Amino acid sequence: MNRRQLISLALPLIAAPSLVMAQAAPKAPVATKPATDPYIPTEVAIRDDFEVGSIVVVSKDFFLYHVIAPGRAIRYGVAVGKDELVWKGKATIGRKVEWPSWRPTQDMIERNPAAYKKYEDGMPGGPQNPLGARALYLYNAQGQDTAIRIHGTTQPGSIGSAVSNGCLRMRNEAVISLFNQVPVGTPVYVF
Repeated sequence: MNRRQLISLALPLIAAPSLVMAQAAPKAPVATKPATDPYIPTEVAIRDDFEVGSIVVVSKDFFLYHVIAPGRAIRYGVAVGKDELVWKGKATIGRKVEWPSWRPTQDMIERNPAAYKKYEDGMPGGPQNPLGARALYLYNAQGQDTAIRIHGTTQPGSIGSAVSNGCLRMRNEAVISLFNQVPVGTPVYVF
């Protein structure tokens, strides 16, 4: 018997244990369709007239786009202001805060004292704070705080709906990612 014949006879014996084990091992279930969460961060095409680095929010669609290249953006899901509280305009990020403190505005307290009066003196930052893990403070062209924030949330299920008092909510992991990528001075367009 030559060497080639010996190898061809030995191969099935070498492979046999792995074949048996592969057949005996339980198979992982195969998903019949992929997960369908439209609000997870996804790279998408966008109009190419927005400057790279800018943030574009399309409130009616519940999406925030961070422009990463001409005609390309990372799309994130957001929650927006309810009814008449939808804020629209151009702003810049004037301040960034990790684990921000929070105080409801006087308007919020007047609209819903049962929910907000107890926090009129403020709430320290942390996992229970409604601004979540990070906040990007939007300032107008005159350098004044608009009281509108792009921030995290303690209610990730609210993403994709109009529920806030005007701010733009993101899931905490998404706002942390965005926070780490955008500097103070970043232009923000909210439509």
